[in-house]
Order: sequence, then structure tokens, then C-alpha cells
Amino acid sequence: MAASPLGVRRGLAVGLLRSLNRQRLSALSYASKARKDGNDDRPNPSFIHPTSVVHPNAIIGQGVSIGPFCTVGSLVVLGNDCKLHPGSHIFGNTKLGDKCILMSGAVVGDNIPGKTIIGCNNIIGHHAVVGIKCQDMKYEVGSECFLQVGDNNEIREHVSIHRSSKPSDRTVIGDNNLIMGSCHIAHDCKVGSDNIFANNTLLAGHVSVEDHAHTAGAIVVHQFCNIGSFCFIGGGSVVSQDVPKYSMVAGDRAELRGLNLEGLRRSGFSVTEIRSLRGAYRKIFMPPNAALGGIEDRLADVISFSLILSQAGVVHVH
Repeated sequence: MAASPLGVRRGLAVGLLRSLNRQRLSALSYASKARKDGNDDRPNPSFIHPTSVVHPNAIIGQGVSIGPFCTVGSLVVLGNDCKLHPGSHIFGNTKLGDKCILMSGAVVGDNIPGKTIIGCNNIIGHHAVVGIKCQDMKYEVGSECFLQVGDNNEIREHVSIHRSSKPSDRTVIGDNNLIMGSCHIAHDCKVGSDNIFANNTLLAGHVSVEDHAHTAGAIVVHQFCNIGSFCFIGGGSVVSQDVPKYSMVAGDRAELRGLNLEGLRRSGFSVTEIRSLRGAYRKIFMPPNAALGGIEDRLADVISFSLILSQAGVVHVH
């Protein structure tokens, strides 16, 4: 009986895959032997598993390890000592700095105009999606969009971080941030350094987070809000207004609950500095009477007084 066209095509495909795998395994065996014999010119050669698809135009640094079933696109640049765990993928115009790790299922970059730049020593968790197209309805197809991530960030499982919504802006994340599981950082957000986002922290577009902020789990931040340095946001909060520096907020809608005293102590604020912040908090947010003017007037008075104390060496202005 004559073979069916489908059976013929299947047999050819299987034969081709076997041939390619034999070629890759042969090349890898040769590279391994060269390393053992000391004949490899590279001081720290890379390893690419034969089941992975790595475009020949991709730039691979020294000591890179690419596990099974990974994908590396044509415009990708991998720094030295990067490690791609099985089933992780990098697309588009994407650059990873040295010593970055992609856990299984992680996706970095997108095949759209623009660029994703990831710094050094970052961990991208299992099934996290970083540097893909935003979810802004105003995004115009074909427009360039950008994401820039600093160094030493730990981005945990199922996190999503999107590129900017327009060429004139970019999503930016600083250094030393811990972004726990299932967090979302939307388009055009600006996140500073040394922040801790607990699980399911959701930042809408254009949110700004300064440094040393800490969120509890399952919080939502409205578009264009600013989260100040050294603040704490309680679990389950819905933040629809700016959060002042050094403060603690909680609730739906989130309200001021005082200073973030424990966070300030952990961050090394002295007793004198915390006492001064308490006095400033009372003057700004707990005025004894309305004769002290609006919040802008009270804030201006506190700033002027703080500058005087700083110049006198009494307190340090953070």
C-alpha cells in the first residue's frame, strides 16, 4: 500500500529533526571535549542545549547557560554568565546584563518596536512576563515602547511588567527591588530602588513609586498616583490618591494611619529624626485649628522649619 502524503511528511520531519539534533549534539560534544582538553580559546564558553532555538544573530556572552526548549531572538544580547532555565524565552530588541537568571516559563521582551533593557544580576521568576506590549487602549500599533530595569532586582513568579505606551516615555524600575508573586507594573510606571511589593500588588499606568516603599498584599494603586519614600501601604488597600513620604496608609479608600514608625526604625532613622517627623506629621495632617491655613501653607511652614533645623545640624533631611 502506498504511503499517505501525511505519513510521508511526518517521516521527513522526524528524520530532519533527528539529523539536526545529531548535529547539535556533535557540536556540543566537541565543545565539551575542547574545554576538557584546553583547546577552547574562550576563557568561559557558553552552553546551549540542543533543543533550544537560538537565532544566529543573537549576541551571547561568555559563560551563558541556555537550557532545554528555550528561545532567543535575533536582536537579543545576553551578558556574561546569564542562565536560562528550561522553557524560558527572550524576544525582540532585548538586552540582559551580566548574571541574570530566567526561571522556567519566564518571557522577556516582545517582537514589537522599541527596546527592553535589563540590568545585571536580576532574577526573573517562573512564568513572569517582562517587557511586553502594554494594555493601554491608547497605544498605537507600530509605536516604539520601552522598559528599563536596573540591577539586583528579584522579580518573582507570574509578575507582569509592561513597556511604555508611547515613544516619548518609558517604564522604569530601579535597583534592589523585591517584587513578589503575581504583582503587576503597568505602562509608564516609575519605580525607584529598595522597594518591597508583596504578592498581588497592582500598579496602574503612570504610577510613580519612590524609594524604600513597602506594600502589603493585594493592594491596588490608581493611575498617576505617587507613592512616597519610606511609606507603608496596608494589605487590601485601594490607593486613589498620593501617599505622603514616611506615612502609613490602609483601607478602601486608603486613609492615613500615622507614620510608618517600624519602617523608619528599620531604615536607620534616629530617635531625633523620628520625633521631628512626628511633629511635622501633626502640623501638616492634624492641625489644632483651621487658622493655620490649607495643607499647602502648613507644608510650606514645615519645610522651612526643617531646612532651618538641617542647617543647624539638628536633623538630616532625607
